[in-house]
Amino acid sequence: MTELLSDTARETMLEPLMKTGWAMVEGRDAITKTFQFADFTDAFGWMTRVAIWAEKWNHHPEWSNVYKTVEVTLATHDVGGLSSLDVKLARKMDTLAD
Repeated sequence: MTELLSDTARETMLEPLMKTGWAMVEGRDAITKTFQFADFTDAFGWMTRVAIWAEKWNHHPEWSNVYKTVEVTLATHDVGGLSSLDVKLARKMDTLAD
């Protein structure tokens, strides 16, 4: 079963993400990041690649796309906040955006 990140896990797992542009969502136990791409096709292609992993891991982001910008928020609704699944998906998103 998925669990909320412990205080120790938050320090070790979230800090590297913050260095890549992720930030805590104010008033919520979630992380957010804005991804910018060259154009709509690149943005949508990235979303498609992420969607394949999200479906495979059964962990789906909250996101929106406007032209070349994708706004993402990650939280694990089943546990009411951040879990290792969010960290895993955030890392994958960063890798796929490179």
